[in-house]
Amino acid sequence: MSTLLALITGYLLDLIIGDPLWLPHPVRWIGLMISGGERLGRRISCQTKRTQYLCGLLLTLLVGAVSFIIPFTVLSWANRFYPVLGFVLETLMCYQLLAVRSLKTESMKVYHELKKGDLPAARSLLSFIVGRDTENLSAEQVTKAAVETVAENLSDGVIAPMLFILIGGAPLGFLYKAVNTLDSMIGYKNEKYLYFGRFAAKLDDAVNYLPARISAYLMIIAVYLSRLDFGEAVRIYRRDRHNHTSPNSAHTEAVCAGALNVQLAGDNYYFGKLVAKPAIGDDLRSIEAEDIPRANKLLYVTSFVGLIVGVGAKIIVVVYLA
Repeated sequence: MSTLLALITGYLLDLIIGDPLWLPHPVRWIGLMISGGERLGRRISCQTKRTQYLCGLLLTLLVGAVSFIIPFTVLSWANRFYPVLGFVLETLMCYQLLAVRSLKTESMKVYHELKKGDLPAARSLLSFIVGRDTENLSAEQVTKAAVETVAENLSDGVIAPMLFILIGGAPLGFLYKAVNTLDSMIGYKNEKYLYFGRFAAKLDDAVNYLPARISAYLMIIAVYLSRLDFGEAVRIYRRDRHNHTSPNSAHTEAVCAGALNVQLAGDNYYFGKLVAKPAIGDDLRSIEAEDIPRANKLLYVTSFVGLIVGVGAKIIVVVYLA
């Protein structure tokens, strides 16, 4: 039950504080560990396709193990000798595993530049939160990308960490974050990472399979509560939830596209190369800058619904097992 209280408190801290740059963040440390491990692996033996794959696999296993073992050891020691300290530490860990406010903050930076008419600044800010090339995007394309990143990251930035915390506490949450960070750094299907990052990418697909679908259903509930287009959200989700090369990414994007009556996804440039992607949703109206705060409202309501449903389900399981 202390983990439930830590999750709830951590969630509230995330809404209040967000992710200020001055505050050291464990995910940044995980990123440094991945970067260092990649440099070392490539310098030692990663030359052939087979050795690249093996190096990437070993890096993924090591980063995942370290990301789990350190918080598990710290919390085990603290809970054994100083339970109050253990609760405080797990609360801080839960807070840093969630990204509700930071998603809103970063996407709203893009929104404010769009409203000011400063497209170059909007493109620049967008480049920090998306993987596509942003230099030549129109205002409509910038808006679409910002809405997409809020919708897609609702799962792996909010609901999935919540789910893993509920199952195995903050240590399992950090293991999930390690896999997710590995995929975002080395899981690309380009010449450099096609083999080196393949295991990390496949593992990320596996661990996000259920969270992506749970997130979509929670978002559908949030659409209803937010008085957006519930019927269209359900219809587009059923039709377009597989319109992505990833088995998971289109689920929340499809709900969001239907709820807002806009079309998302489609072709985009990555590393200077045009990548053909199917569209998600129907082009019932032109997307506009105001869709970014609408997507963020959906983000907040979905995160709250997810917390209530998750905590409630955990309490039922604990009481039943007791």
